[in-house]
Amino acid sequence: MTTEFGQAMRRWRDRVSPEAAGLPAGGHRRASGLRREELALLAGISVDYVTRLEQGRASNPSAQIIEALARALRLSGIERAHLFRLAGLAPPGPETVPAYLTPSVQRLLDRLAGTPVAVYDASWTLLIANPPYAALMGDPSGWRGNQRNGVWRHFLGPGSRVRHTPESLPPFETAVVADLRAAAGRYPADQRLRQLIAELRANSERFAELWDSGAVGHHEAARKTIGHPRVGPLTLDCDVLTVAGNDLRIMIYTAEPGTEDAERLALLTVLGIQELIG
Repeated sequence: MTTEFGQAMRRWRDRVSPEAAGLPAGGHRRASGLRREELALLAGISVDYVTRLEQGRASNPSAQIIEALARALRLSGIERAHLFRLAGLAPPGPETVPAYLTPSVQRLLDRLAGTPVAVYDASWTLLIANPPYAALMGDPSGWRGNQRNGVWRHFLGPGSRVRHTPESLPPFETAVVADLRAAAGRYPADQRLRQLIAELRANSERFAELWDSGAVGHHEAARKTIGHPRVGPLTLDCDVLTVAGNDLRIMIYTAEPGTEDAERLALLTVLGIQELIG
């Protein structure tokens, strides 16, 4: 790892205010930028690893780590490519699943700070989730590798808090498998995507059945019931917006105003943010 990499990280960390990153400023601060622990929180890595990266003591960070740092530091496309090169990696090309949050998408998330919102890539790997989303669906900051992929979590992992019915489950599974098939067609050179599909086919009979059948489907706006361990079940509207040109999926949960679900959503959002800031 080069000292230039660490210097670039510190320089970019110093220019991002906590408020701009959706974090409370709180307490006395020697600098206006992010603290190391705040960058670690936003990027989903340990404070020790951030320290070692900045001091040039960490070797061979993965492309996923660099991507997470670029998002947390709100780098432009040119800066993101520069960070990849400083890490000794080639910037992701058009043949790989896009994972870059453009400034316009980031601004959209900032304006939805009180609404549960998450951004996924075309393979349904979670890129970023705001605090209300983490409060609703569970904190994803400790998830690594395929744990961050929604398709893997459904077929091979612990699933999610969404409660499926016998009627809603088959079309949901068909849609996510079809989405993954479409992504594989658009990004045939993406090695991580190929590995994900191979693992799913080898270890989930249901996924393999749907994949081999050539199942087709697509996500639609839907009402979903989320079983929350603290406030009970919530029935919410779930909309998925696709970002043209970046192939990102923005998932947004909202409640009908004036309902008990809206009250529960507001309560768990406050509780989740309080837990986040300690």
